[in-house]
Amino acid sequence: MAITDKVVIITGASSGIGEATARQLASKGAKLVLGARREDKLQKLADEIVQAGGEAVYHFTDVTKIEDHNKVVVLAKEKFGRGDVIFLNAAVMPHSPLSKLKTKNWHLMVDVNIKGVLNGIEAVLPEFTKQKSGHVITTSSVAGLKAYPGGAVYGATKWAVRDLMEVLRMESAMEGTNIRTATIYPAAINTELLETISDDKMAKDMGIIYKQYGISPDRVANVVAFAIDQPEDTNVNEFTIGPTIQPW
Repeated sequence: MAITDKVVIITGASSGIGEATARQLASKGAKLVLGARREDKLQKLADEIVQAGGEAVYHFTDVTKIEDHNKVVVLAKEKFGRGDVIFLNAAVMPHSPLSKLKTKNWHLMVDVNIKGVLNGIEAVLPEFTKQKSGHVITTSSVAGLKAYPGGAVYGATKWAVRDLMEVLRMESAMEGTNIRTATIYPAAINTELLETISDDKMAKDMGIIYKQYGISPDRVANVVAFAIDQPEDTNVNEFTIGPTIQPW
């Protein structure tokens, strides 16, 4: 299995999709380097993976800071000798209509959802280029494929990630660095992301939708594992994931 012994860095690893992915990849023999801001949750997750026979280390990571990304890449090299995959999963979703002018949240989304991905790429790209292998995986959103009221800035950040990842794939192919990419577009997945919605009406409405349609984050973890598990000469670069019963 291609996942066995792969060294995988995961940001946003303390809950939701990141946590589910960490647990699944560890069960398949991957070596995990976990990053998030909630260090207590990271420690608990790493301890549970190790107690189950897996391998995992962690480091406090604020994805808006390039130095934090650099530290997790260094940790991967120190503990496991290299990095094979980085899963850039951290995000915030404080939805609100543009007319509410919640500009602080606009900048937060840009900092976490776009700059957080760029920081991860900046930290890992020199290593991946040097070893002529690597895999960059990001969590975008269905909001990166279709527009909807209240999600303008969030959607803009997720559209940006889509373009960024496709160009990274193209440039790697042109430069012969063998860096694979995968972009994931989740629909209604039950995670803590809903708790970041800042507009009360949108929070209530989306809460109802997710209660009706939402599925577990381990469904996304399955797809991350599938992407990593492909032969090195095969790149599967886009996945839209949502509930079978969700009609849009």
